Amino acid sequence: MSTDSSAQAPLVAHLIELRNRLLKSVLAILVIFIGLYFYANELYMIVSEPLRMLLPKGSSLIATEVASPFLAPLKLTFAISVLLSIPYTLYQAWSFIAPALYKNEKQIAIPLLISSILLFYGGVLFAYYVVLPLIFGFFTTVGPGDVTVMTDINNYLNFVLKLFFAFGVTFEIPVATYLLVKAGVTTVATLSKKRPYVFLGCFVIGMLITPPDIFSQTLLAIPMWMLFELGLLAGRTVKREEESAEEAPEAS
Repeated sequence: MSTDSSAQAPLVAHLIELRNRLLKSVLAILVIFIGLYFYANELYMIVSEPLRMLLPKGSSLIATEVASPFLAPLKLTFAISVLLSIPYTLYQAWSFIAPALYKNEKQIAIPLLISSILLFYGGVLFAYYVVLPLIFGFFTTVGPGDVTVMTDINNYLNFVLKLFFAFGVTFEIPVATYLLVKAGVTTVATLSKKRPYVFLGCFVIGMLITPPDIFSQTLLAIPMWMLFELGLLAGRTVKREEESAEEAPEAS
């Protein structure tokens, strides 16, 4: 009886710690959301600028639903709160799993954690400053001349958030590739041989998660392929790290 109790005690302690860290992460999102709530309309104007600056004269964003002028900025503010809280959320996750890691694993995990955050934000910024102006510049000029472009604010927000998430996740490819090589799931040589299939797969993924036009698909597929190549370069360092680790005991 006492054995069962002693075995359950660590599990209960871990569950309590996990709950506390999840609550801290949710609280961080709420604190950021409350701070940004009063600037919800301004944030929406910033996010919608890539389209508004390219709209023809006489065109504007519109609200086709009664609650959209209130709900769309609110939804954007919550999404931004989640994005801004990612470093703190990942820190809580790291604090939870770090005690179970070896020293060498911690040395690898910390740079990967930091690079993952920076790459995700880099993907979002790339989508905002590069992809959105190109896409909207294309969409607003190819339509019939007599058609007035008036996009619904909620549909626009859904479109933009989808692209932000797609490019944020896409920019994690170098980290994912490195981890696959590091874990021994595959090798750089194997991935290099499958480069043509990866290149084709990038366009297939771009077709599935971007608007149904070759322009948007290419804007996602090309960076995906370049990031895959960057991941291969990072994967080549794995062998060097292992060789250095083997030489260290011999030198001692």
